[in-house]
Amino acid sequence: MSDLETDISVVEADTTHIPAKSLYGLTPKVEAAIMDAVKAGEQTRVRALTAPLHSADMADLLGRISPKKCGQLLRMLGDELDPEAIAYLDEEMLEQVLDIMGPEAIAKALPELESDDAVTIVEELEPEERDEVLKNLSWQDRVFVEKGLSYPEDSAGRMMQREMIMLPPYWTVGQTVDHLRGLPTQDNQDFYLIMVVDANFHPVGEINVGRLLRANRPVRLSEIMSVDFRSVPVNMDQEEVAMLFRRYGMVTTSVVDEDGRLVGVITLDDIVDVIDEEAEEDLMALAGVSDASIRSSLLETFQGRAGWLFLNLLTAVLASLVIGLFEDTLEQIVALAVLMPIVASMGGNAGTQTVTVAVRAIAMQEFSTQSAARFALREVLVGAVNGVLFAIIAAVLSYIWFADLSLSLILGGAMIINLLIAGITGTMVPLSLVRFGVDPAVASSVFITTITDVVGFFVFLGLAAVFLL
Repeated sequence: MSDLETDISVVEADTTHIPAKSLYGLTPKVEAAIMDAVKAGEQTRVRALTAPLHSADMADLLGRISPKKCGQLLRMLGDELDPEAIAYLDEEMLEQVLDIMGPEAIAKALPELESDDAVTIVEELEPEERDEVLKNLSWQDRVFVEKGLSYPEDSAGRMMQREMIMLPPYWTVGQTVDHLRGLPTQDNQDFYLIMVVDANFHPVGEINVGRLLRANRPVRLSEIMSVDFRSVPVNMDQEEVAMLFRRYGMVTTSVVDEDGRLVGVITLDDIVDVIDEEAEEDLMALAGVSDASIRSSLLETFQGRAGWLFLNLLTAVLASLVIGLFEDTLEQIVALAVLMPIVASMGGNAGTQTVTVAVRAIAMQEFSTQSAARFALREVLVGAVNGVLFAIIAAVLSYIWFADLSLSLILGGAMIINLLIAGITGTMVPLSLVRFGVDPAVASSVFITTITDVVGFFVFLGLAAVFLL
């Protein structure tokens, strides 16, 4: 058996129950076989091993390997690379792959993709590369891409696809079915709804494909179309579009321009990408690591984190200044230095819990004036209950440790106050940041940590200075 046949048998052994042309899941054996072929410089074997891979798994492979090996693999694949794999790449990996492929190869791949994916790819190019790619496209494809790029970034216009089925209301079901069957067989466009439009291309209804197929051929589309549908304006922010999909359980929706004309559709697969992107941004922002990834360079990682660490340093200095005000108190009662981190830590954790819930509610647009007030009251009550509970626990442990009743009571009192403050500020800080146009996911944690540290130290040491000295 030849080496090629051996490697292909490895692929088949890993995917016994999966058809070769729809291979899902990049297993370690398959990845190792491909990379061995790349290392050996055997182009035929590389192409044979990657051919059965699903485009998403091909993108996964490109994202796992080093930039050098990625370049080698892409050069070996050449025209055999499935263009759809490019659409599955994340933003950082997409830039790397586009740099390797070059403008001509990109221009050749774009017509094979849906228009929304083509726009996403072109917008990642540098201006010079973008012009070169557009110059190599046919005029029809170039018009589609340039029109998509003309809409604001992160808007419905950028994420919509222009491939859709638009038909007049006077057509019959029979005409529609015959029309769909007459579409080019090489056209791999998927559609879920048929948009019914008037003479000016204003949407007047939509028809689910299942409903169409169940209707009799002589029935007109106007008789079976749903007029209770939602369209989104072309300039609507993608996060708001995702909210509509989530709230109303939508699978696809039409997109209209300023004059109400139908210009495209947005499907659920695009919304999933938006939800993932927005969730990732909020998660990274809460942690203060910007848009870092495992492929970020040393310099990029440093730049993304140094600013937040510097801000944390300033807030830590502020907390230290508060401690410095009670230097004499600490010198006389050393136990205070042992116990004071407990108060600050409990307040910081409680505040972070509240902030996390509040930021999520803001992102989901769940807050109204009444609901915000109820949420604030609930968090204050939770802070009070938790404060009392953990104040008792901490006071008991402190008494067992230091056998000082006054010190234990002061620790319990400071903890109650700090957890109350954590509940209040955990609600008010993100809501206030939104009012001032600041992203609460980015800035809330810094403010909460600072407030709970400063209040915790000040209250605990202040009470000790008053009652113990």
